[in-house]
Amino acid sequence: MYPSAIPSFLQVLLLFLLFFRTAEANVTVYDYAGPVTTSVSGVQPAYTGLQAYNPIVLNAPPLPTPSPANTFNINLRAAPPPGLSIKINGSFFGFSIEFSVLNQVLGYNSSVLMVPFLNLMANIRDRAGAIHIRVGGNTQETASMVDSLPNGEILSKDNSDTNNPTKTPPLVFTDDVIYMMANISALVNVYWFMGIPFNDTSDFRLQIAEKGQAILGPYLVGLQVGNEPDLYAKHFRRPANYSPAGYFSDFGLLVNAVKADPLITNPNMLIGPNLAGTWTPEMIWDTGFQNTYQSELSALAVERYPTDNCFSRYGYGVFHDAQQEFANYMTHASAQNILKSYLNSSTVAQSVNKPLLMFETNSASCGGFPGIADAFGAALWGLDYALQLAYSNFSIAMFHSSGQNVSYQPFTPAPTAQSFFHQWTIGPIYYAALIAAEVISSSNNAQVIDLLPNNASPSSPAYAIYENGNMVRVALFNYLSDDPTGNSAYTATISVGGSATGEQNETPASVKVKYLLADSVTTKGNITWANQTFGGYFASDGRLQGDEVIETVNCDTNANTCQIKVPAPGFALVFFTDNALGESENTAQQTFATTVQTRTRNTATINLDTLATSNGGRGMTDRMGSTSPESNLARGKSQALPSLLALAGFIWGGLTIRRML
Repeated sequence: MYPSAIPSFLQVLLLFLLFFRTAEANVTVYDYAGPVTTSVSGVQPAYTGLQAYNPIVLNAPPLPTPSPANTFNINLRAAPPPGLSIKINGSFFGFSIEFSVLNQVLGYNSSVLMVPFLNLMANIRDRAGAIHIRVGGNTQETASMVDSLPNGEILSKDNSDTNNPTKTPPLVFTDDVIYMMANISALVNVYWFMGIPFNDTSDFRLQIAEKGQAILGPYLVGLQVGNEPDLYAKHFRRPANYSPAGYFSDFGLLVNAVKADPLITNPNMLIGPNLAGTWTPEMIWDTGFQNTYQSELSALAVERYPTDNCFSRYGYGVFHDAQQEFANYMTHASAQNILKSYLNSSTVAQSVNKPLLMFETNSASCGGFPGIADAFGAALWGLDYALQLAYSNFSIAMFHSSGQNVSYQPFTPAPTAQSFFHQWTIGPIYYAALIAAEVISSSNNAQVIDLLPNNASPSSPAYAIYENGNMVRVALFNYLSDDPTGNSAYTATISVGGSATGEQNETPASVKVKYLLADSVTTKGNITWANQTFGGYFASDGRLQGDEVIETVNCDTNANTCQIKVPAPGFALVFFTDNALGESENTAQQTFATTVQTRTRNTATINLDTLATSNGGRGMTDRMGSTSPESNLARGKSQALPSLLALAGFIWGGLTIRRML
């Protein structure tokens, strides 16, 4: 019998039986916010969700033995001391965003921008004046611009490159990516770095430079030439014998191609050598790179992660145990050890009058370590590292973000299927960025010095900030954690001028103090900056929550001292003048509202713990309904039908901005 001959009631019966059988299938619930509490004892199953929401909590590193002193003096000169850094702009701490995730982080297209991202950038803009963002990473090397993509997409991944050890997909994109960036700049003053594809020296695909300059105008401030060329041979992008001389030669080929392109109006905004650390910078400087291409270079740049988690992610390299690695981050020695190999390069950069950039960095390559990169300790480490970069005469430092399957994210959009009822997750590195903007401020005249207090204890580093010849702020760190006695907190007694320096006393009658705090270096979420927070997983629209609390500490003008207590763990930023506080404070408070939803009905929210422990029908007795507003035909029908929960939806948190540039 042909299907068309089956009576209609039998068709309905067959469909019902098919549905009823399907309804018996097992359901897997993925709880990205943490393991679901159950009554089952024993070993918890390994987490298999997205790494940005990995709930693992490590043990805090043990306290050092012997313990550092918990009281010490810091005697500061009122006038600028020897050893200050170069002048640093407020936009020093920026972000590097992997090209392949732009449509997850920046916006769906040039007309629909991610509102939480705008708010996060506005927070920093209001403190620093501007933000630098580098768009690139491994995915820039094989990216190709096309006229259009199906379904109005602006970016698409191509999985044809099977040789890449990091499984980074080649990309195709449209110029609407750049229009999207321009619209963001118009709103929150972002300045961009992009990268020219460098995998094929016979076809450099210069459209990204052509369109970038035409669309972004002054908001495009540099074009990267080669992302980690010292890893090209390892990643099969160049022959096994590829060397600094090879990069020098390839850079020259690009210089000639750029100069020959009439659509590139500024050929002198190239950036190199962008090394990962396999070659030393001196191997490039020895080729004469910085002098030969001085006129074409807008900056010199390197990339550096202190270690990697590649074995756990991709199965190559050396295995690093996160618990053992934790202590290596909770010390000032981490930042010092990273930067000592670049002190000569900062001198080289100054000799050719170029800024030195840390173009890509974070706590560990290949996504970072869960339990370290996403815990409070990373905020302390990231801020200490950033200030050490400034002290070492870097001009910009950009911390990398590369999608939901890594742990070191400064900020993470909710998975698309959850974005109607979940918000963004703000990581500890973003707190470091926000506070760095306040430490350095919008004056663009900050000079930084590493004070090495408390007998240079690695547990209690401190920096002083000078502006226009005056000491204005002090940054105090306490890496110690989990001491129930409270004895790991310390008190720093700060003096400005006076007999210790041979100057007139300059200690004010009082100072203002803001604190970065959490219960432990292992804490996830519940991080506060001056009593404000972005919350935990899925909790933020990009705006700080809570009332700001700035403490006033009275000083002893007779003794010329201010006593500042720093909890363990914690960070304190001390403002020595009202003007210094005003330069760092967020006064504009500009925020952005969501005006576009991609679905406005058939949406539901449900607690994940409830869903995970429910059979889907509890509490639904005698209740039948339809997911369609046009019909409710199931109401009152037989209760033999299985109950159905099939409501879903999502939102592109977006601001309506048309392609106006």
